[in-house]
Amino acid sequence: MFIKCYSGGGRLLLEETLKSCPIVKRGQYHYFIHPISDGVPLVEPKLLREVAMRIIKIGNFEDVDKLVTAEAMGIPLVTTLSLYTDIPYVIMRKREYKLPGEIPVFQSTGYSKGQLYLNGIEKGDKVVIIDDVISTGGTMIAIINALKRAGAEIKDIICVIERGEGKKIVEEKTGYKIKTLVKIDVVDGKVVILRD
Repeated sequence: MFIKCYSGGGRLLLEETLKSCPIVKRGQYHYFIHPISDGVPLVEPKLLREVAMRIIKIGNFEDVDKLVTAEAMGIPLVTTLSLYTDIPYVIMRKREYKLPGEIPVFQSTGYSKGQLYLNGIEKGDKVVIIDDVISTGGTMIAIINALKRAGAEIKDIICVIERGEGKKIVEEKTGYKIKTLVKIDVVDGKVVILRD
């Protein structure tokens, strides 16, 4: 099922595009701007396809009922994964719909705070959580808490890009292991690949 998607020179496209992505400084924090994490400057289908195939290769999708992500940048990922796996998906939204069974959960990240709302999960659903980036862990902890409140069984958690200590924090606080495709940092105004 896994298809290798390479850029020129045999390199993986995700890593190549990360190395060349723009960096924007806000306060003391250096943000990397990448199609997978920000949807700009341009999301190429071959990049999205590569990321989806790599997620499928490392993920546990057997007997999974639903994929779960938080808006916004997880949406292209779960849509692509859903098309490849035939597993439906649920998006944790930033707005309340007041549907029966809706679960609100507080989210706090390094750059924002607010509510997320979970709909469409039933007790006993087997789910895989997908996210674009894990950095502080705030969004992931909120997703896990909402799914536990709903009575879902979390089969796997996969984030495309790991930066900072968020993965470690989430694993220590929740007991769930998180898989990532690549670990990065920003050093001297450039993305550095720490692990791929």
